[in-house]
Amino acid sequence: MADTAHSTTNSATSGGTGQAEGNLVARFFRATEIDTRLLGMIGALLIIWVGFHIMTGGLFLTPRNLWFLSVQTASVAVMATGMVLVIVTRNIDLSVGSILGFTGMIMGVLQAQLLPQVLGFNHPATWAIALAGGLIVGGLIGAFQGAIIAFLNVPSFIVTLGGLLVWRGATWYVTSGQTVAPMDANFRLMGGGTDGSIGATWSWIVGILACLAIVAAIINGRRQRKRFHFPRRPIWAEYVLAALGCIIVLGVVSIANDYYWPINIARRYAEANSIPWPEGGLFISHGIAVPVLIAIAVGIVMTFIATRLRFGRYVFAIGGNPEAAELAGIKTRWVTVKIFALMGILCAIAAAISTARLNAATNAQGELDELYTIAAAVIGGTSLSGGVGTIAGAMLGALLMQSLQSGMVLLGIDTPFQRIVVGAVLVLAVWLDTVYRAKAK
Repeated sequence: MADTAHSTTNSATSGGTGQAEGNLVARFFRATEIDTRLLGMIGALLIIWVGFHIMTGGLFLTPRNLWFLSVQTASVAVMATGMVLVIVTRNIDLSVGSILGFTGMIMGVLQAQLLPQVLGFNHPATWAIALAGGLIVGGLIGAFQGAIIAFLNVPSFIVTLGGLLVWRGATWYVTSGQTVAPMDANFRLMGGGTDGSIGATWSWIVGILACLAIVAAIINGRRQRKRFHFPRRPIWAEYVLAALGCIIVLGVVSIANDYYWPINIARRYAEANSIPWPEGGLFISHGIAVPVLIAIAVGIVMTFIATRLRFGRYVFAIGGNPEAAELAGIKTRWVTVKIFALMGILCAIAAAISTARLNAATNAQGELDELYTIAAAVIGGTSLSGGVGTIAGAMLGALLMQSLQSGMVLLGIDTPFQRIVVGAVLVLAVWLDTVYRAKAK
């Protein structure tokens, strides 16, 4: 009897402890309002990074590889932010890679062939005019496809599949298949590299400003909740979120600053600026790359559009219930046109990053980028059934996809097998999304 009572007491105590621990974790996530699905994706990303780091013999998690990974992710991440809005409204855009190639070729021809004849070589306005031309062309293409979808009721799958073929063919006809190079020196800064980075000092300044922005956003959010009598997070949760945000930002800056210029470039820089060459060598940090800053800026703007503007609310309302949105007075057709026009502009921004990084506009530019962009959005939590998606999740999905590709390249895996892995990951992500939605109901 005594042994039985003792056993029962121990079971109750251990069960109570487990329940208390479970409640503690649940309370933590509830108080901080951290998206557990996004946290799970971060966990998966860390597992992939550690796995590749072990398999590559310590090559993956180095400042050099992580710096290049961030640059390579930028163009797809930019397009993924727009793909979120497209998929949220129950549409799809298969033409983004071809639009990237076409607008990239337009910008290349403008700065390498047409503008030098009018403005002369190395004119300071060349890069700006070329970029503006690409943005205008991208916006017009997107609006044209959106109008066909919205007003002619042609499914987006068909319209953008046709666009994939049309704009890829148009890219070839712009220069009859020739590669256009080189790009304007100022334009090339958008592609990264030693010149296309902001250096250690400015990187720390940007990091500190980002930390201040995070703290300001948390304070402002708390004030807004109090103003409208919404429930507020516990004060300790606000401190935790601010600390986590600042640690991540400063950690990223530290990694970017740990990647130094190649010794030959540093030596040429020292000779050009009459800097004595130290005995141990000259270490000049790359800092944060310009394309990464562009991608982050696009992500912030797109998040603001999606969560703070009326247009963003309309987008999610249409995705949640198109008929109800129409009856509520939302001009769903014009919203669709605007979404695809915005997608076209984002493709042009991605084209500028890609073209600047390659220092050339080629006919193969952007091929299969539609696959990576859609995969990034879906892996990031955007539901193909519409109505659900986040910009941050899509950008994280782009980083995950590029991490897979980068790791496989370091392992020497052939390109065909890389595509097999990407395709499998996309199918797996959609299946997991289906299971997640079913359990949420």
